Amino acid sequence: MTKRLSWLLVAIAALCAALAGFWLARELDSSAPQLASGTWLALPRTVANFQLTDHLGRPFTAHELQGKPSLVFFGFTHCPDVCPTTLVKLAQVKKAAAIAGLQVLFVTVDPQRDTPTAVGLYVHAFDPEFIGLTGDPKAIEKMTAAFGVAALRVDLPGGDYTMDHSAAVFLVDARARIVGVFTPPFDTRRFAQDLQVAAPRLTAHS
Repeated sequence: MTKRLSWLLVAIAALCAALAGFWLARELDSSAPQLASGTWLALPRTVANFQLTDHLGRPFTAHELQGKPSLVFFGFTHCPDVCPTTLVKLAQVKKAAAIAGLQVLFVTVDPQRDTPTAVGLYVHAFDPEFIGLTGDPKAIEKMTAAFGVAALRVDLPGGDYTMDHSAAVFLVDARARIVGVFTPPFDTRRFAQDLQVAAPRLTAHS
């Protein structure tokens, strides 16, 4: 085989691969829900297994994400503004969207202060069905890393501290895959409509 023919075959193979990639991307885009207030991920990310504790003191792992869609938000109970504002919105969105089985998870980024009882009392002030999650610091770090969430302790005068953290809300399908991301400011109506649009893709068989 001559060098010219060999180069031609490589070029043709590269072109075919590029066309296949383009076709696949177009198919992914065309079948993806069109969200008005969030981003649907073309390539869902499976949530790595984790070991947390819910507000009743029971183990909570990635298995609990199977079979039902979830909205996941990271925050802390001493948060002065972003967390309570977001949880109010999520309670409204959950009610307006009326998606069967939809669970809302609040994962603390401040396990030092946020015990199971503390996160339970906190989230249930917004919706009695919300699930509060905590755990040891390493488990929380693993969870935040899996979702790409930043969390940083900021010391305050007098020995107190607060937490800086990402304010995104993650949409997880019934196969425990991160499929969408919503960022503030949150519009309740548009958020709820987006969930309704995405609902067919959130089932265990999607």
